[in-house]
Amino acid sequence: MTNKQGDFIWYELMTPDPEGSRRFYSAVVGWTIEDRPSGEMDYRMIAAPDGLAGGMMTLTPAMIEGGARTCWMGYVGVDNVDATVSSITAAGGSVHMPAWDIPGVGRIAMVADPQGAPFYVMRGASDEDSHAFDGDKVGHCSWNELVTSDQDAALAFYAGQFGWTKAGGMDMGPMGEYSFIEQSGTPIGAMMNRTPQSPPPVWNYYFRVADIDVAASSIKASGGTILTGPQEVPGEQWVIQGIDPQGAVFGLVGKKL
Repeated sequence: MTNKQGDFIWYELMTPDPEGSRRFYSAVVGWTIEDRPSGEMDYRMIAAPDGLAGGMMTLTPAMIEGGARTCWMGYVGVDNVDATVSSITAAGGSVHMPAWDIPGVGRIAMVADPQGAPFYVMRGASDEDSHAFDGDKVGHCSWNELVTSDQDAALAFYAGQFGWTKAGGMDMGPMGEYSFIEQSGTPIGAMMNRTPQSPPPVWNYYFRVADIDVAASSIKASGGTILTGPQEVPGEQWVIQGIDPQGAVFGLVGKKL
């Protein structure tokens, strides 16, 4: 892919129940998700109305036994996967899965930042840009949110690896600052410190829906759970954080129509 170093280029749902996940997200977000492909690996493309938004990986019993869990994962595009992995480990990060090649797809590694939040780095084989992340388009990831144990250290890490910059913040009282981050001048998300009761550091991903109230109703009707929201945020936007029926945490952002 021709995206710049540090762009979010892909989002992947890891699930033990692809048919259940397909029914849920088709109803809630409006995605079109492929049928099971031929071959041994069950990996399905997720399409928004105007193009691909991500993929869905089926977790096998062997994967689950090896420690894989139901979750959403983000991919950050890099110019050189091996050099980036070396830089990440030198900066205190860790490697969950060493770099490997997928023919016709690209070179990938699963890593974690120094606080433990996992993500992929990837150099795609395609000669076209990825538009999986788009802050304004329905069906695409609109916001990338890091919940971490050390916000200042995390910001320094990602700035050093990908050139991300802080672009102001919002006071959240006892929870501290919600710090906005940009990639080459484009808002891509935010970072915040976790509470002692929160899960370990993790990236959360918010997908845009056309109508947040319709999406909230669809979550409940489709067997999901709303953790927070709909909650108003700046820009006349509303957000929801929820858990899908298979146990993956997800976020939604949209307007009230």
